[in-house]
Amino acid sequence: MTLDYVALAILAAVILILFYGIIVIHDIPYEIAKERNHPHQDAIHYAGWVSLFTLHVLWPFLWIWATLWREDRGWGMHKISEEQHDMQAQMTHLTLQVDRLTSELNAIKNAVPDSAAVVVTKEDK
Repeated sequence: MTLDYVALAILAAVILILFYGIIVIHDIPYEIAKERNHPHQDAIHYAGWVSLFTLHVLWPFLWIWATLWREDRGWGMHKISEEQHDMQAQMTHLTLQVDRLTSELNAIKNAVPDSAAVVVTKEDK
């Protein structure tokens, strides 16, 4: 008889631990958002509760949403656009340099007559 009560107590403890464990797990994206000072942390918290009632279907998306934001760089898009702008400036500079070198090479080819060009063969070496 006492073993029945022990088994019932263990079953109740396991059910409570699972219930609170699921609630704690569903709240992880909100805790991440709160730690990162996310501008949408309330929306993430409410969406976490909705995700709890939809068997955590939204939970991976909430995790991504919470981790994208960082207070020091925001969404991270500004740095990427700055890098792309710098790469575009470098590409433009390199293109202009190649065009200038090509024109100088063509000018040198046109300045040297064909008869003055020296061809080195194996026998001359």
